[in-house]
Amino acid sequence: MPWTAADIPDQSGRIALVTGANSGLGLETARALAARGATVLLACRSLAKAEQAREELLTSASSTGALDVLHLDLADLASVAAAAGTVAERYGRLDLLINNAGVMAPPRRLTRQGFELQFGTNHLGHFALSLALLPLLRDQPGARVVTVTSGAQYFGRIAFDDLQGERRYDRWGAYGQSKLANVMFALELQRRLAEQGSPVLSLAAHPGVARTNLQPASIAATGSRLEPLAYRLMDPLFQSAAMGALPQLFAATAPGAKPGGHYGPDQWGGMRGWPTEVRIAPAALDADQCRRLWDVSQELCAKAAPLPALA
Repeated sequence: MPWTAADIPDQSGRIALVTGANSGLGLETARALAARGATVLLACRSLAKAEQAREELLTSASSTGALDVLHLDLADLASVAAAAGTVAERYGRLDLLINNAGVMAPPRRLTRQGFELQFGTNHLGHFALSLALLPLLRDQPGARVVTVTSGAQYFGRIAFDDLQGERRYDRWGAYGQSKLANVMFALELQRRLAEQGSPVLSLAAHPGVARTNLQPASIAATGSRLEPLAYRLMDPLFQSAAMGALPQLFAATAPGAKPGGHYGPDQWGGMRGWPTEVRIAPAALDADQCRRLWDVSQELCAKAAPLPALA
């Protein structure tokens, strides 16, 4: 039988933080966790949109858990540090961290600290957030960090000689790099947690081809004429955001999810379907490259704000 949101174990008493929870996969993830009793922190760049999402979820008959909003701009490491501090002060603990938010294929832009926007938001922002929140997760039974990637990981390459796309920028190449970095981070985090004997689990998930606000946002940012046509041709493959959220919900809550596991849809080569364990991009299986990415990421983030050490 397929795994669905109805299979999520009771989350009463647990606290979950979902980045980008105001729409798409993040909103559906928050909805499913709140329906099972979790207190969900809607961590969003726009507090107004977070409040709108909160109101929508509060009016849902399925929501039983508490809902809170948290300002978080992943493109600003100072905001990341402030958000982590707010969670520590407000709650003092955390059970689930869902690194869900992201940007997809915009023209070259920079974060507040001068990083290429996709690498800085999708990877470095979540890297810094995860390390800052780990002290709140360490003592919680069943604590997990789930980092959301995409099928773009399979064509991604980490350009260590040009991480910020200063010499050559291809918006889809930069997106693939950031999504490959998500998987590499999840695997390296699990390796380091295991070496420390930590019970916290790190996992990765991808939604397949899910209909979210990423597609229209990408079109609006570039004004591309071909991209809308491509999406129309692909329309039969698209699944709902609720279906796309299932792999990350499985990784976050299923008792059978494995440490360092990677979950995605089970049909059409991982483009749609029910959650299952799926293959990891071969480039992410190079342990030396994962360690190198970790070290570079820590160095880049530390220039903006100090991070807790994780050997």
